[in-house]
Amino acid sequence: MARLCVDGDDLVVRLAWWERPAARRGDVRVPLTSLTHVEVTPDWWRALRGVRAQGTLIPGALCLGRWRHATGEDFVAIRRTHPDVVLVELSPPSPFARITVSGPHSDRVAATVREAMA
Repeated sequence: MARLCVDGDDLVVRLAWWERPAARRGDVRVPLTSLTHVEVTPDWWRALRGVRAQGTLIPGALCLGRWRHATGEDFVAIRRTHPDVVLVELSPPSPFARITVSGPHSDRVAATVREAMA
């Protein structure tokens, strides 16, 4: 299961071994300086925007990879089994406009990311 963590001056989305081929990429790494906002939302489908550009979509169960929309691209790693989602808004020149990851303890993960931003 994908998870967000802070590694030095970077925010990293660590993907499980089976998620790497499904997302068609390795871990996602962005500098903490590009983070603008972090929040937790309880509705995982509302966190999605746009259409799948690359990755895997199993309707109602899994969204993993890049999603393209009018303002850029997002990286998503969302599973229905964990409905709480951490949304991380990013500023240019980050490759993504938003990173969206579901998982257990989303409130704690978001708090850790906010502390690292400060």
